[in-house]
Amino acid sequence: MNNEKIKIPAAMEIPTALKFVRSNLLDVLREYDIQRAGIRVTEPNAQQFNVPRIQIEGVIQEAFASSSVEGYYVGQISSISARLGIQRADFKKYISGELEYEVEGWGDLSAHEREALLCAIGAAND
Repeated sequence: MNNEKIKIPAAMEIPTALKFVRSNLLDVLREYDIQRAGIRVTEPNAQQFNVPRIQIEGVIQEAFASSSVEGYYVGQISSISARLGIQRADFKKYISGELEYEVEGWGDLSAHEREALLCAIGAAND
């Protein structure tokens, strides 16, 4: 498992930052010959919307659609849980580490890394 981040330089204006994300994501998809992908998106009933996050989610969806990826999904907690075959109520317990998913080194991952990994496993199960 390779778990890395795309770090957007703080000095970039939003359009340039979105271009940076798209370009780097397409490079990762090509480099690792990714065939299936998923993106964890903001819940529709979120109390607060993070506009930059939503913009990045849109760019990622566009990058998936423009790539050679065979299939991808846009997931919220309920759809990711369904792909994993776990109860929706347990999803956050896996993220917090209260429950351990059957992945080596699960306890060493951060909450964000666990969430990304569950989303990726959901894509593989799709």
